[in-house]
Amino acid sequence: MRKVWLGVSVGVALCSSFVALLVIGTYVVAGNLMSGQGGNTVGLAKGAVPASYAPLVQRWGNLCPAINPALLAAQLYQESGWNPKAQSPANAKGIAQFIPGTWATHGVDGDKDGDRDIWDPKDAIPSAAAYDCSLAKYVKDVPGDPTHNMLASYNAGAYAVIKYSGVPPYRETQNYVKTITTLAKSFEAPVQKVPSSRQAAGAIYFAQDKLGTEYLWGGDGTPEEGGRFDCSGLTKAAYHSVGIELPRVANDQWNAGPHPKRDELLPGDLVFFAYDLNDPRSIHHVGIYVGGGQMINAPYTGAVIRYDKIDTPDYIGATRVTADGAKALPKPDSV
Repeated sequence: MRKVWLGVSVGVALCSSFVALLVIGTYVVAGNLMSGQGGNTVGLAKGAVPASYAPLVQRWGNLCPAINPALLAAQLYQESGWNPKAQSPANAKGIAQFIPGTWATHGVDGDKDGDRDIWDPKDAIPSAAAYDCSLAKYVKDVPGDPTHNMLASYNAGAYAVIKYSGVPPYRETQNYVKTITTLAKSFEAPVQKVPSSRQAAGAIYFAQDKLGTEYLWGGDGTPEEGGRFDCSGLTKAAYHSVGIELPRVANDQWNAGPHPKRDELLPGDLVFFAYDLNDPRSIHHVGIYVGGGQMINAPYTGAVIRYDKIDTPDYIGATRVTADGAKALPKPDSV
């Protein structure tokens, strides 16, 4: 099951002199990438970004030290859910959700084809990275974490960051910084073992208690549904039982935490299956790993909740759910 993304935008109010500085900065940082500057070493987790966009995100995510590919991926996912045709009620457009006025001054010709197309990810993704780096450059002398200051500038404006010598005391801005930095962990290739989840045992206990229950497409386990579930309804309910709220559909649950490797799976990890192993948007099934290559899952109509093997040709990967990771996911009313 998959919802339709409409996309959202986060506006930035900037005075004309600041806009002029950012315009210059946008093209300077874009030039830096062409000349090999940048130099982040953060990689993308396998399957975390749709294959058609992964090379762009990996390349342009290294544009300047304040960003990295996983952070850029988190912003794009938060803005549009990888939908290049997304359009918000505020007239934000495309995969990066630029409003036309911002695009006019900050859009770059990323693919060098002679135009700057707000709908073309080959232009929009480079433009998002260049805009981030322009903001980072403008607040480079502000104390604190450069990435946090850049994200705060994107949300509240650079003048607020300068005024407060760092992330301003606005709840919306502080939440935005935390959301993007947390969500970035779900796109980042782990360089060390992913910490275990404290809530995993409770989620497994819930799922085990449902073994033998008949599958129901769209089932959330309500009394009206006879306590029946589909695959993502079961995983959502299992983690709800331990105080973690997951999205309703399987491919949105994919970004609820970091992605452990196959040989690092622990009981409680969510395991996912996709039609296209290079595109997480094609995820069609999810289960709860219990160890020994087995999961508890609600498989399909006519079957019951049961144990199944995870090593099948459509296995795309796993997610170690965290409370912060789940909270960082886009909410249904914001997409």
